[in-house]
Amino acid sequence: MPATLPYPGVYIEEVPSGVRTITGVATSITAFVGSSLRGPVNQPVRIGSFGDFERVFGSLARSSRMSYAVQQFFTNGGSDALIVRVVRTESDDQQENAAPATAQIGGLSLEAGNPGAWGNRLSVTIDADVSDGDDDTLFNVTIEELEAVGSETVVAREVHRNVSTDPTSRRFVQNVLTERLALPINVTAVPDDPPSAGSQAFENGRDGATPTGEEYQSTEGGIRALEQADLFNLLCIPPFSAEQEVSGSTWTSALSYIASRNRRAMLLIDPPSDWSSVDTAVADFANFPVSPNENAAIFFPYIRTADPLDENRLADFPPSGAVAGVIARTDAQRGVWKAPAGIEATLRGIPELALKLSDFDNGRLNPLGVNCLRAFPVMGRVVWGARTLRGADRLASEWKYLPVRRLALFLEESLYRGTQWAVFEPNDEPLWAQLRLAIGSFMQNLFRQGAFQGQTPRQAYFVKCDSETTTQNDINLGIVNVLVGFAPLKPAEFVVIRIQQKVEDPS
Repeated sequence: MPATLPYPGVYIEEVPSGVRTITGVATSITAFVGSSLRGPVNQPVRIGSFGDFERVFGSLARSSRMSYAVQQFFTNGGSDALIVRVVRTESDDQQENAAPATAQIGGLSLEAGNPGAWGNRLSVTIDADVSDGDDDTLFNVTIEELEAVGSETVVAREVHRNVSTDPTSRRFVQNVLTERLALPINVTAVPDDPPSAGSQAFENGRDGATPTGEEYQSTEGGIRALEQADLFNLLCIPPFSAEQEVSGSTWTSALSYIASRNRRAMLLIDPPSDWSSVDTAVADFANFPVSPNENAAIFFPYIRTADPLDENRLADFPPSGAVAGVIARTDAQRGVWKAPAGIEATLRGIPELALKLSDFDNGRLNPLGVNCLRAFPVMGRVVWGARTLRGADRLASEWKYLPVRRLALFLEESLYRGTQWAVFEPNDEPLWAQLRLAIGSFMQNLFRQGAFQGQTPRQAYFVKCDSETTTQNDINLGIVNVLVGFAPLKPAEFVVIRIQQKVEDPS
């Protein structure tokens, strides 16, 4: 109502409806943690294609299992990824750490923006062809990245004209190069006078030895660098190298991070490469270094696909990247409540599997909670399992199935973000009614999309927020309790068809 009514007439006032819309969060942003040829270290970078990965982190590399995993992710339908590059930070008598390439020319010291031998392809050129010949602080800087393909080819070039050695100038060389667009370069020292004209190649950049579990489990980098990211749903940690697999302590650290920081993500685990047979997998799984966990899933066996760096010969790769792509594709086509398995969950670009499993083999692994990759005539290679690491039959867990767990995580994150407005609101019936309306509308929309079991909303879900869930003592403590329940759709893992012969009546 208007504060004052100064004259007779009609007054119009807009009244807030109190309806607050809850939007579902993304479900298949996939985080990859591993080594690459170049790119920011211990800093999550969001990309939308493998072209983005090549631009920031370099091309495929045999030393980078992550590069292959990211390529397979996008090939299989992934569209949104976070990349965290890890490098060797410690050196000893046998192993060296990663280091950026450097160059010095006339007192101007430059350093490649991130470590790696890629920086040795850079060169810097200085000239004095400036716009104001009377200003003795100005000079031009050209940074080039060269690639040795036949004769050297310029991959990228940045020309910065009329930069200055004067720290008070708007064209101060350190500030200008910091604002570059393509080539990451840091200025570590600036001379008082402009450097003399000439060119200088960068040198002493090195990739370093293979990162170890210490770099992945660092308190500030590695897996915990994802703390800088707002949201991710799937986590893949490709092998440290082609010869060195992810250690059990690294898997455990990743799961601990997900749980301790409440990231609501699923860890996709690659099987050990020495699981060369089903007998070995069944025997070794009892001693698998990762304890049964509802926020993790394992897929077996390795996939076999062409390696562009080895004349397209077939090579074995861990499956997590390709499986993450299948999950993302299934989410986009059907929803997070659909199991990312079955005849639609085809593995694109995968002509073979490292081990061909039979129905009998599948029947030995499935009850343990090991998801199988299968090859079928006509259908090709498909994901043929959707269980979490708590999916073993003997555990009888409510989080047995991957789509059930992922749907719960999706609801938790969406409701967490969508009800922030309720903090510090008066804790009484009007607030409870608004919460019931907002959450109920969100759940009803999911029900209409087929996310829950049941023919009616009453059978599919409930939202309760009233004086029964929030007592007077809760109100005194500043607490409001909302109870949300849902009936999950569990995958039809076993389809039984009964056939009976019809017998005619003798009469």
